[in-house]
Amino acid sequence: MLLWLAFALMTAAAIFAVLWPLSRHGEAGGGSEVAVYRDQLDEIVRDRSVGLIGEQEAEAARIEVSRRLIAASEAPGAHAIADPAAALWRRRAAAVIGLLALPAGATALYLALGSPQLPGQPLSARLEDAHPQGSVAAMISQVEAHLERNPDDARGYEVLAPVYMRLGRFDAAVNARRKLLALKGESADREADLGEALTAAANGIVTDEAKAAFEKAAKLDGNEAKSQFFLGLAAEQDGDKTKAASVWNAMIKNAPNGAPWIDTVKAAVARVTGKAPAAAPGPDAGQVAAAQQMSEQDRTAMIRGMVGRLADKLKQDGGDVDGWQRLLRAYVVLGDRDKATAAAGDAKRALASDPDKLRQIEDVIKQMGLEG
Repeated sequence: MLLWLAFALMTAAAIFAVLWPLSRHGEAGGGSEVAVYRDQLDEIVRDRSVGLIGEQEAEAARIEVSRRLIAASEAPGAHAIADPAAALWRRRAAAVIGLLALPAGATALYLALGSPQLPGQPLSARLEDAHPQGSVAAMISQVEAHLERNPDDARGYEVLAPVYMRLGRFDAAVNARRKLLALKGESADREADLGEALTAAANGIVTDEAKAAFEKAAKLDGNEAKSQFFLGLAAEQDGDKTKAASVWNAMIKNAPNGAPWIDTVKAAVARVTGKAPAAAPGPDAGQVAAAQQMSEQDRTAMIRGMVGRLADKLKQDGGDVDGWQRLLRAYVVLGDRDKATAAAGDAKRALASDPDKLRQIEDVIKQMGLEG
């Protein structure tokens, strides 16, 4: 309602600005000046007839006024207002046009270019539309703004750190993990998480700082799986594959039932030992028996054929996260790192619409060192 009132006042002001000059008469124009000089001549005649001025003064005055009259008559626009009635009609016509045409034109312009059918919407609602409440970017902005006001709120860093990791903002994840340690103190999980963030920020290399964090986590809890896995990866990167296999085999031996990381660790063992993981999905008993009668070349060809069929299947059904994990492990075991890296990218694109599956495959990709 206030908006429409403001529009009405603005329209009234515009109309007033148009009509104000039309309401003023042109008394100072050239035509009125001629009339003044004629009145002066008549006045001179009257004064002379009653003896107020002498003949010479009257003649001199007539000459001067006549000269001015002639000059005014020859000036441009001197006869512009020859018909006062016609001038008044023109002013009134212009006023009517201003009164009707200005609002009508503004309304027509708004109907053509505006959106009168849209309902009113407050600023807060428009901001929510521009940044949907559920979007990751909006959530991050809200939490970051909250942490600027409350820098000691550990819960905020707990929320942001894994999100930063998933978005690839590893330096921000490192800062969040460090802040958590400073606020909540040391624990195996927090040290392992810091080491993971440091490794990711170093493009998958277990740096000395990351290794120190993993060692501290293992000291705090010898069964902390993440730290054990990355300590094995650190040994592999240092060239000590025997130590890496020993660390990972110990994890497999002590793994609880249904451990979600068991296949990843077995694939890592296969990578450093050159042997297929014991529990990795593979051919059935008949295929195994047939494979034992094959030459090494034929056996490799058979395995590659199976891997190729799995890859073709995943091109048709990209939502099978277990299938993607088997394909990545198979490529790693076969030594096809380039194919494994390409398949990792395909897997992330295929699973992008399912956050849970995407997180699972990203964990496997990181653990295999296939980030690209």
